[in-house]
Amino acid sequence: MTALTLKAAGLLDVDTGTIVRPGIIRIEDDRIVGVGGADTAVSGEVESGEVIDLGDVVLMPGLMDMEVNLLMGGRGETGLASSVKDDPALRMLRAVGNARRTLRAGFTTVRNLGLFVKTGGYLLDVALGKAINSGWIDGPRIVPAGHAITPTGGHLDPTMFAAFAPDVLHLTLEEGIANGVDEVRKAVRYQIKHGAQLIKICVSGGVMSLTGEPGAQHYSDEELLAIVDEAHRRGLKVAAHTHGAEAVKHAVAAGIDCIEHGFLIDDEAIDLMVENRTWLVPTTRLADAMDVSEAEPELQAKAALMFPKARTSVLAAYKAGVKIAVGTDAPAIPHGRNADELVALVERGLPAIDVLRAATINGAELIGVTDRGRLAAGQLADIIAVPGDPVHDITVTRDVRFVMKGGKIYVQK
Repeated sequence: MTALTLKAAGLLDVDTGTIVRPGIIRIEDDRIVGVGGADTAVSGEVESGEVIDLGDVVLMPGLMDMEVNLLMGGRGETGLASSVKDDPALRMLRAVGNARRTLRAGFTTVRNLGLFVKTGGYLLDVALGKAINSGWIDGPRIVPAGHAITPTGGHLDPTMFAAFAPDVLHLTLEEGIANGVDEVRKAVRYQIKHGAQLIKICVSGGVMSLTGEPGAQHYSDEELLAIVDEAHRRGLKVAAHTHGAEAVKHAVAAGIDCIEHGFLIDDEAIDLMVENRTWLVPTTRLADAMDVSEAEPELQAKAALMFPKARTSVLAAYKAGVKIAVGTDAPAIPHGRNADELVALVERGLPAIDVLRAATINGAELIGVTDRGRLAAGQLADIIAVPGDPVHDITVTRDVRFVMKGGKIYVQK
């Protein structure tokens, strides 16, 4: 058994929102076995095993990003051309760098929410997660969704982003293109068979789809109910790309567990989400960070409509009591810049401590785990350190000085 003690100026108790000073964490193998300050019992145990004094930093639980796409974006990406130029092997190699940057930024757990690229039916995020878990490459813990499930011409049909001719990019049901109740059931079953741990679907349009209104509902109610039924019977949750208020209402009524984005939600949709305890992953930084200056005029018009609403709808949802978890939609925010979403949420008006909870304990609740999200005995030793008090200055989460995952150190500055 390997014993290690971390010492720092303080540590964040996310439940109380306080900084315990000094911060002392006792670790054995991949778990935290003791946490406290100078007056706690753990402080007397630091003599055995290795002691690392990190100095004037604050220890925090590893952060969680509930919407990333590690197989997309990153160095060497050529935008929409990659849809037809990049084979699965190249995507996996690029994802290695994206995973490493994400971990080094202090994000130790992510949901990889739905491939929507040509892979031949391979669930690349499942394979990436296995490689990370085996210690072959560095990266966060991954909860993979496999392929996003979308109707023909839906927002997550990649041919919609570039108006490809009909014969340019043929996509299969195994790659998530599914129409009708029978096909969506089969698509869900395929993702589960090959290792998906949640299901990602497309319920409405979006900023970057070339046709249709961004809030228009894509799947019928019958298809949504079938998707939710298949996933829930197998114990998996369903996350839904959804912007429009009416589409959100239908998604919630169908039993969708989590709304991704939700830029156009109204008070009625928010009330339904509260009533049904439906999660929101708002990805609000997109409204500031996504560059659409060179996009087609119709896409720029959609952005002009949606981004201002994205800056206000998340605060309305928070005030009403919607359960919120942090997600970036990286690479819409560059991989490794995930903390920009925390800063954006505070800029929208959310209290910093609740944003920190959204990136830790809320994320853990959303993915149904109890072994991470806090600095407490029995938790996984997923620990980061920042140069200051994040409750009073959320921007310190952009400057991670120390990263540990499962008791292994990946960053120490």
